[in-house]
Amino acid sequence: MESRVVAAVARTGGLTTTADLVRAGIEPRFIARLVRTGRLVAVRRGVYTTDELWTAWDEHRARPMARVRAAELCIAVAHVSSHDSAALAHELPLLRPQESAVHISRLDMRGTRVQNGVEHHGARFAPDEVTVVDGLRVLDIPRTVADLAREHGYLAGLVAADGAMQRGVSRAQLQEAAARMEGWPFSRTVKQVLDNADPGAESVGETLARDLADESGLGPIETQFPVRTPRGVAWVDLRIGRHLVEFDGRVKYRSVEEGGLRDGDLERMLWDERRRQDEICRGGFGMTRLVYADFWGDRRDDARIRLVREQAASTARYGTELSPEMQEFADRVRGRRHRVVG
Repeated sequence: MESRVVAAVARTGGLTTTADLVRAGIEPRFIARLVRTGRLVAVRRGVYTTDELWTAWDEHRARPMARVRAAELCIAVAHVSSHDSAALAHELPLLRPQESAVHISRLDMRGTRVQNGVEHHGARFAPDEVTVVDGLRVLDIPRTVADLAREHGYLAGLVAADGAMQRGVSRAQLQEAAARMEGWPFSRTVKQVLDNADPGAESVGETLARDLADESGLGPIETQFPVRTPRGVAWVDLRIGRHLVEFDGRVKYRSVEEGGLRDGDLERMLWDERRRQDEICRGGFGMTRLVYADFWGDRRDDARIRLVREQAASTARYGTELSPEMQEFADRVRGRRHRVVG
């Protein structure tokens, strides 16, 4: 890549425009050739990055965020980033971040329209709902959670609300933002989301697992339950009576070099996971393990049936109530954890 192009991209934090490149002395015909040969990647019309940077950016966060920032370079009207774009800036979880559109909210229009690949929302927002993240003016987290629920529905809203509460946003703060939207389209969906949000969900998969269990009619559902094992405390994603549910995300088994969390031999890790499950269940629990594919299409029905069947088997074997020792241990460990976190 020519040094002038690399320098122009570096000066602007990874994105550059046609005008920036021309000012750097690069002819439009040469810019077109770089794009045609794949040396420059058009993030949107007239905004580029290098192929090296684009390849390095992951498709779930960095690339969608680059599209937001690219649009920001081209939008002339007064606005704030909102919805999916605000969620990306705040690093809130999204169901399908790689598919997220660029969203802005404006005070000078009504309704919603798509313009040059950007969704423009005419909506009221107060000055105290606007914040700045890495130089980008965005709506704050409580407002963004409500916008996502209204725009994309219950499940997308639940994922975002769980993520917000996991980061320390209170239910009261979320409810305050929702109250400002009383009577707006789909405001009831927001209320339902906030009624069911749980800060114990530490990932999108854990939220989806809880939603599946809830849809199956199982309950009450407890998140982040501690179990005593020979190797110490094991924190389990969900507890339903004497049945436990664990979500296995692909990132856990992908190597660090591939962007995952596994640092070592895969076979050894799988063996350790099996041993961990045996140690957890030895104390008087059954367990269901779920993966991301279990939450969609025909596999969702199969997973729901399996979960109900396996939970019923655990109930038949162990009952539903925790022993006094189990409950005392859980209360004591939770209290210690909360003191450390707080």
